[in-house]
Parts: sequence; structure tokens; C-alpha cells
Amino acid sequence: MRAREPKVAFNAVFLNIPYDEKFRRLYLAYISGLVHLGLQPRATLEISGAENRLDKIVTLIQSCRYSIHDLSWVKLDGPPPRTPRFNMPFELGLAMAIERIDRAQRKSFVFEAVNRRLAKSLSDLSGIDPHIHDRAIEGVMRELGNAFVRRVSYRRLSVPAMMKTYRAVLRSIPEIDRQTGSTDLFRARPFRLLCIAAGKAAGVGASR
Repeated sequence: MRAREPKVAFNAVFLNIPYDEKFRRLYLAYISGLVHLGLQPRATLEISGAENRLDKIVTLIQSCRYSIHDLSWVKLDGPPPRTPRFNMPFELGLAMAIERIDRAQRKSFVFEAVNRRLAKSLSDLSGIDPHIHDRAIEGVMRELGNAFVRRVSYRRLSVPAMMKTYRAVLRSIPEIDRQTGSTDLFRARPFRLLCIAAGKAAGVGASR
């Protein structure tokens, strides 16, 4: 019997980004910006255990109306043998396949740091215009606004207001570290607490 597809949360956004300390500022920008816009970030770091991980990732993507895929960090890692990590392009492929099957309910956005690089690195996406954030926090906020301009309240699209939410989230980090007993924000509980902090700062709900 075919498994039933999960119910789609129409304000949920699957966030496909690198879990890298050097990406931390943009990680916080995505969380702050999405919650500020009244959207609900979801990420694979919420998935526990290795068993059936691929099935869980597919289910998570299917449960979100939107997905954001940041390909600005696809590069060779440091430890030998030096290898590119393909998790993010792979998850983009999953999301695009799901979107093709159910066009009416889902929309994927590709974010990059360098203009025209996507055409070289992933030519199969020819015709899709990526959102170029220039590896800047303000750039992420600007491009989130551009991506969701027709999908969220217009009054929430102010970049200065989104930056205010971001700064409030930054101030919440010491308390999140204290509550979780860790400085690693790329884990399920800190991720959840960051969403709550952003929701409080923006005056919107962040619960699910």
C-alpha cells in the first residue's frame, strides 16, 4: 500500500542550507527573515536518527509548501580526500521533483552568492533565476522579500524591520546557549528556540 503523503503546511518553508559555523550569520538571517515574514522554517537538523533518513527528508519536503535551497556554499571540504558535499543539490533535486508532481501546492527558490554561477554549476536549471544575496545578511533579507513578495503581508517586507528581528535573535543566543547547554546552534532544539525568539521579536507566532 502506498504511504499517504503528509499534509502540506502552507506557511512552512523547507530550508536547505549548509550547517557550517562559517555560514552561521546567514543561517540566523534565514531564520529571522522567514519568521519575520510570518513563515515557518523547517530543516533536516530536526530529523533524529539515521534510520530511514531519506524517507524522513522526503516527508519533510512534502510537508512544506515552499523550499529554499542555498547553493552558495557548495565547495570542496578540508579533510582529505577533499570532496564536495552534494547534500544540498541532492535535496534541491528532491524538492524540484516533488514540485513537478504537485505544481499547485509547492514552490522552490534557489539562492546563490555569485551572479551567473548557477548556470555553470547546475545547467539543468537553465531558465530559473536564482536569488543573489552576495553572502550578506541584508542580501538574504532583500531576496527573501523578493521571493515571497506576493505571498506575505506587504507591511512585513521592510528590510530594516527584518534586520531588527535579526538583531533581536542575536541577543537571544546567550540565553539559548544557557538553556541548551551548548554553543552549537545547528541542532534541533537551538533551531526551535531561534524560531521562537524570532517570532517574539517580530510579533508573529512561530509555533507548530
